Amino acid sequence: MIQRIQSLYLLFIVILGTLLFFVPVIQFTTMPDEPVQRMFELGAVGMDEITPDMENLYLDTLTLKGIWGLTLTTVLIPLLALLDIFMYRRRILQARLNIFLALLCLGYYGILYVYIWFAQMNFNLDWNLYFWACIPLICFVLTLGATRRILKDEALVRAADRIR
Repeated sequence: MIQRIQSLYLLFIVILGTLLFFVPVIQFTTMPDEPVQRMFELGAVGMDEITPDMENLYLDTLTLKGIWGLTLTTVLIPLLALLDIFMYRRRILQARLNIFLALLCLGYYGILYVYIWFAQMNFNLDWNLYFWACIPLICFVLTLGATRRILKDEALVRAADRIR
């Protein structure tokens, strides 16, 4: 099971997807013309304010509602990859699950775009991506590589069955 290269790809997806749950992916900042410069980080668990020296100021908290979409995709990516590792006997189903996993990785960016758009429209915030935002893209590439290897294994098994 783990000696197959696609299982290693899927294991890397599990590790990177789990890491993605604990790190922020976007930093939002208020516009420079604001009287108080505030900074926020958005990750899978929500939005946290990281503005230094905020003890003396009483400011309302900024919240992005509906953060569950980002949390759900961040949780589903490593869980589906882990499930996919143990489906090595059912290669066609494993390949289909990989295609769904690849679409989920791309869907992560769609959901992220919605949150960026919402923050810009409602709160007039500027945004910067952290390096960690490339993890779903890396998972997407690894998923495509794993799918290719799974289909290659399936073709090899079918060829061996024809010879018998």
